[in-house]
Amino acid sequence: MDSFAVKIFKNKIFNENKLLKFGFVRKGKKFVYTGDILDNQFSLTVVISGEKEMETKLVDIISGELYTLHLVETAAGSFVGHVKEAYENALILIAQACCSDTYFAYAQANRLTDLIKSKYHDSPEFLWEKSPGFGVFRNPQSEKWYALISRVDRSKVDKKKSGEVEILNIKLDKDEIQDLLKLDGFYPAYHMNKKSWITIILDGSIPDEKIMELIEKSHGFSEGRKKTENAKSEWLVPCNPKYFDVDAAFKKSGEIIWKQSSNIKTGDIVYLYVGAPLSAVRYKCEASEVDIPYDYKDENLTINKVMKIRLLKKYDKDFLSFKILKDYGVNAIRGPRSIPRILSDFINKKG
Repeated sequence: MDSFAVKIFKNKIFNENKLLKFGFVRKGKKFVYTGDILDNQFSLTVVISGEKEMETKLVDIISGELYTLHLVETAAGSFVGHVKEAYENALILIAQACCSDTYFAYAQANRLTDLIKSKYHDSPEFLWEKSPGFGVFRNPQSEKWYALISRVDRSKVDKKKSGEVEILNIKLDKDEIQDLLKLDGFYPAYHMNKKSWITIILDGSIPDEKIMELIEKSHGFSEGRKKTENAKSEWLVPCNPKYFDVDAAFKKSGEIIWKQSSNIKTGDIVYLYVGAPLSAVRYKCEASEVDIPYDYKDENLTINKVMKIRLLKKYDKDFLSFKILKDYGVNAIRGPRSIPRILSDFINKKG
């Protein structure tokens, strides 16, 4: 994978169904796509093998010769610049249409993340700049942690083995912890209270279903609302401008309906994140009514219930850009998610 592609496809994996829908053709264990770029001057071939492997080939249609200058970072000139831009835009389009984002380095950690998001609508928070592979799952109602995935050398938990591995820390009953420690793949909690937490190796040796059963128990220890019953939870909710003009909707009315897919309560704060090309939080809203039955389905969207959200404030596009969100532990917004405490403090301090 060339340097441009590495940048674009970092933390992404290819999805077979999405590849086929985009126009890739299955050839054995590979997927192949061919299309024209730069006003049909070049033919681009993209070959995908596995979840992360990709090769590209760019051919001058008139001469039939292989073109490579677009891969040379020092290559200059107006024409080369146009080719580079067209090539990168084509890869960005493929990445957006054919990939799923990954939070962690290895497959089981990412599968469990998807299961947690599906069940609890919680995304991992990356709170430590010096430990970018450490992701915390927090119950937004109580702000308590119920899971932590981290990437360490295996010797940290098992002195007989070494090599990079991802581990999961969860909270369980102390008697169950003692029973689990007798089994392979379970260890005394790494860097956490060993009386109430346990570490699980995420190398595929323990089935996802078994781990999710334990995560559910850990989540149970985190339940309960914040210290005061009237305290408001804060949520980040994505908005795709390709499908809905939220700005026009708020100009018509200060209160609109919105798809609800999380445990959002009346009075909770909802920050609407508008996707590319804006890629920023633009609206602060309050959930004025929740759990309203709704029946809608099309090829892009299914809605079973909605909520009413009331506009409180509109932000400048630079106030909460995606770059700023990443600085405060938010690396992706693919669905409703709770706001990390440090981000909440930043927003409430700045405006």
